[in-house]
Amino acid sequence: MDKVRYYGTGRRKSSIARVYLLPGTGKVIINKRDIDNYFGLETLKLIVRQPLAVTETQDKFDVWVNVRGGGYTGQAGAIRHGIARALLQADADYRPVLKKAGFLTRDPRMKERKKYGLKAARRAPQFSKR
Repeated sequence: MDKVRYYGTGRRKSSIARVYLLPGTGKVIINKRDIDNYFGLETLKLIVRQPLAVTETQDKFDVWVNVRGGGYTGQAGAIRHGIARALLQADADYRPVLKKAGFLTRDPRMKERKKYGLKAARRAPQFSKR
């Protein structure tokens, strides 16, 4: 007997999250660790759970995530994007709610490249008159 599972890929900055939704009780496992052990900040945990809260499915699905790259904030955003996409596979009726909340749109903001002659993307060397 094969279990039903829904898949969604989420991306944010340089983070990529592979998200699987399984029918369950609402556990969130990230890289084989519980969400409370993985993320220290409550705001990041809240970001991850937003799509489930908006669709009122917190206690219907277990979330299993494999995430790589970037920092914690980028990873949290990638997981949120992945959960939203996986929820669409579970039930297409969630689309208007998720779309209105902005969880289906991939955030296009990326790190700007460093330019030659500058110390960073826009930071110029210190100016001295003499």
